[in-house]
Amino acid sequence: MSFDDIIDRRGTRSAKWDAMEPLYGVSPDDGLAMWVADMDFRSPECVIKAAQDLTDHGVFGYRAGNDDYKAAIIWWMENRHNWTVKPEEIFTTYGLVNAVGMCLNTYTEKGDEIVLFTPVYHAFAKVINNAGRRVKECELVQKDGVYHMDFDAYDAQMTGAEKMLILCSPHNPSGRLWSEQELRDVAAFAQRHDLLIVSDEIHHDIVYPGKKHHPMPLAAPDCLDRLIMLTAPSKTFNIAGNHDGNVIIHDADLRAKFNATMLSLGVSSTLYGTEMTKAAYSPEGAKWVDEMREYIAENARVFDEGINAIPGLKSMPMDSTYLAWVDFSGTGMPMSEVLDRVRKQAKIAPNDGPTFGTGGEPFLRFNLGTPRANVEEAISRLQSAFADLQ
Repeated sequence: MSFDDIIDRRGTRSAKWDAMEPLYGVSPDDGLAMWVADMDFRSPECVIKAAQDLTDHGVFGYRAGNDDYKAAIIWWMENRHNWTVKPEEIFTTYGLVNAVGMCLNTYTEKGDEIVLFTPVYHAFAKVINNAGRRVKECELVQKDGVYHMDFDAYDAQMTGAEKMLILCSPHNPSGRLWSEQELRDVAAFAQRHDLLIVSDEIHHDIVYPGKKHHPMPLAAPDCLDRLIMLTAPSKTFNIAGNHDGNVIIHDADLRAKFNATMLSLGVSSTLYGTEMTKAAYSPEGAKWVDEMREYIAENARVFDEGINAIPGLKSMPMDSTYLAWVDFSGTGMPMSEVLDRVRKQAKIAPNDGPTFGTGGEPFLRFNLGTPRANVEEAISRLQSAFADLQ
């Protein structure tokens, strides 16, 4: 396969393509879906074969044991991230949004405040609010065009009602990779305010050549007694529809509490998700990921170059992910006009910045996990939609 292949996903119950018209008013007939975070690429052949073998067998009953599944996760984390994980530390949930909800119910109470560094992945706030907890927004600050954390400001915001911090690493929506020192600073902040850390590292494999992601347990090993790690193969291999996510907990006490929640809810892994993950976390899967990362990095270069050539638009430099974060504040336009131009004139459906929390107001998030022809077409359309600024 080639990442340049155009695959028609319309009419396949694809949220990205089939839901963009009711949500954003952009028709899939001539629009570009650049919002929800999945890719328009086929998964690697090893993953497709695993699913096909299950289908060909034709019996989809209960399966016994998951040792080989956990072994694949352990192999991947060791070989790709130099992170040692033990089988008993791995729990599999129905995706990572589900995992966040389970962490909230396991470790916090209704009315507790949950710290988010905003703007950040919008599902966090939604789950927090739906769980009867409250969001405590700690806004990221821009320096030299990228996000940084301001712990002096965050310390001043804390009241003692905060019980948990949810970290997005790599950062979604900006593609920022946090340094080891920044992660140690997060751990120290959590220690000062007695916060549990839930580190969502779902994008940890989609890191551009020459860049490095630091898993939280390696960057800040002193925080293991307050750390819950979230990982998944879903973004990496474009298998989000399986809703398989992994909660990895090194601390025995935290692990026992989460295990009790798992048992009380009867949560278990899915048949296809387990088999496809085993196939993905392999040398063949690793080779595909390396090729995909290079392709995405070039998509990002092309996109940034094209967007930054439009006066008033600024794409934040990316280290990772396939999600570009574009600031439209320089246009001087109200966001209603920006959205009108992007959706109605350019016929592109990105994510709205305000949904990511405080600081996201002048931004739109564009999904670059798509063939380069779509990225180039999006640039052309945006250049036309904002031609009067050039």
